[in-house]
Amino acid sequence: LADLWWIYSKPVPADGRELWTLFLQCSCITVVIGGLFYNWMFASLEYSWHLSVAMAVPFSLLLLLTLLLVHPARCVFSMIMPTLGTKQGRKLLFSTCIMIAVVNITPNIMSNIKTILQVIKCISKNSSDSLLNSTALLEKVSWEFGDALQDTIHSIYKPMNGHFRLSLLQNSSLIYQKMHLAGEKISREFLSAEVLVKDSIRVANRLAAGFFMLYLCFESTWYLKNYLTNLRFDNFYITKKLERLAVDRRAAHVLVGSSKKLIRPTGLKLSWEEVVLCLVQAMLVTVALLLLLLLLAMDHFAFSVADTAVRKAAQFSDVPITLSIKYKVSAGWITGFVFKLLSRPSEKLLLGDFNRTYHHHLIFSSALCRISPPTPPNPSVLLVVGLLFCILYATVFLETFARRLCRRIAASFFPGWEEQRALHLFGRLARRHSKE
Repeated sequence: LADLWWIYSKPVPADGRELWTLFLQCSCITVVIGGLFYNWMFASLEYSWHLSVAMAVPFSLLLLLTLLLVHPARCVFSMIMPTLGTKQGRKLLFSTCIMIAVVNITPNIMSNIKTILQVIKCISKNSSDSLLNSTALLEKVSWEFGDALQDTIHSIYKPMNGHFRLSLLQNSSLIYQKMHLAGEKISREFLSAEVLVKDSIRVANRLAAGFFMLYLCFESTWYLKNYLTNLRFDNFYITKKLERLAVDRRAAHVLVGSSKKLIRPTGLKLSWEEVVLCLVQAMLVTVALLLLLLLLAMDHFAFSVADTAVRKAAQFSDVPITLSIKYKVSAGWITGFVFKLLSRPSEKLLLGDFNRTYHHHLIFSSALCRISPPTPPNPSVLLVVGLLFCILYATVFLETFARRLCRRIAASFFPGWEEQRALHLFGRLARRHSKE
């Protein structure tokens, strides 16, 4: 492995064997990165497969030529891997979490809201239908009651028209048509809103992911540029070259006296500035986690409301309505006295009694309603999001070690410059020790 890394980090291969080894190394890296790039575009960013292939193949060929011919590009590319453990890598993971939420959680919430609207539409349709039927019942009662008023013994007491005149809406299909059009309009608005939200977030996520990837390459290039131009940049580590330089000059006490400000790149010790930075980044990750948990809670809440609405709507019982009419008419004492003078029997003055009971049911739900079942939250989404945030929290505390690894990679690609950096740091430590 050490020999392979030495060949990979050399500016120019020494012979044909090293050239073929470097070519095989770059080819393997290109195949792996090209496959990951295709999967990232197709699965994460949701591009079409032919566009993903059309982008992945030229990208792989360009990457192969760049790694094979440009020595600093190999260094930058090698530093991109540990840079994924820094804040730029966290931004890419945040972008992935947002895409998972858009693809899986948002449509689920919209589907459950549609189910709730379907329940409301079903209840409204059935209740209005029952009310219309109740007006038909009133019409029937009025006509039967009017017929009973007409059935008198003597035509002298018979009303001209005993029927009630009720203004009833006979064309109930107009109401159903308006309700259907209103429901279709709401469904179209929800569908258009869902498509707009998904497309907007998808486009924004693609732009953000592309920007973060470019910035990831820029940050690695910026680190290498500062490493090669600024001797003070990220130069506070007790490396093996610094220790060997101190031993050769018989000044090992310089490193011992400055151990509080210097750290070993391979150790687990963190400086106070590094600890504060880790805590700040952990707070930012926690805020993002709370926002995503709020979205997951909305998904569970929408499913709970939709499931409760469907179950309660199925349990609605019919409401019985009873209409009882008791009607009895007899002649008064004045009319009876008059008819006694005329020798007419008062019993014949009694009009026919009317005593009937009518029954009706108000129906709020029906098995004929088309209600889509509520969609439960996908547990795999919670698992994937939880795993991604575990990686995010891990990168918060591994960011310092990732930067140290970047420095070691740059030192292995440019060993001569690392000697100058070690000499510069030793001179600073020696001058500080002499002043003290």
